[in-house]
Amino acid sequence: MKFGVVIFPGSNCDHDAYYALAGNLGKNTAYLWHQSEDLQNCDAIILPGGFSYGDYLRTGAIARFSPVMSAVAKFAGSGGLVMGICNGFQILVEAGLLPGALLRNRNLRFVCRTVHLRTETTKTPFTAELRPGELLAMPVAHGEGSYYCDPATLAGLRREDRIVFRYASASGEINDEANPNGSLENIAGIVSEGRNVLGLMPHPERAADPLMGSTDGLRIFASMASHLARGARSESVRLAGLVRQTL
Repeated sequence: MKFGVVIFPGSNCDHDAYYALAGNLGKNTAYLWHQSEDLQNCDAIILPGGFSYGDYLRTGAIARFSPVMSAVAKFAGSGGLVMGICNGFQILVEAGLLPGALLRNRNLRFVCRTVHLRTETTKTPFTAELRPGELLAMPVAHGEGSYYCDPATLAGLRREDRIVFRYASASGEINDEANPNGSLENIAGIVSEGRNVLGLMPHPERAADPLMGSTDGLRIFASMASHLARGARSESVRLAGLVRQTL
């Protein structure tokens, strides 16, 4: 089992993600350079947070053209696990691997604080080890994290059970006060149609060590590892079929 962490110019959470996977989870992990299409036989890819290419034009708009993203798109298309964290989520949206857009925070200010996430579905490789409704505490740190999509896309996300996390209060209530950026319906993370690509704005790698005050983020990485241990890519197809059967 091998994880890969992509490094873009301006990435600043690549080492954090690497340490969470290699140091805290104890998994074989490699750095992947943005100019290379070689994914080094990794079984899961992490697009970390930061400010790729200085966030010029739009967040993630330039990074999507990096050679590595061509390889990531093919990898995802074949059922490979891909997770985009914060700027990584923005890149996945710009690359068309996830729907919607990440807009400026509603207060037009950078927000950096711990939030609570409510687990909305466990029918993904990223949450299969969690409980429905389970709350996770981890930080956000972004200026453009307000998730938005058109009504038809939102209806599809609901219908297909693809809203993975929502911002919630410490008691699990979904309300405006718990929403740090104005995201539509408090959405903090979504998954692709194949359920193998996850984008989320909060930082699980910053909640993966007891010294950080929370290890809740490690639950997401551990869920990915368990999924890979069970047989990897074929499981994504099974999960997607399971969801369709219950709709």
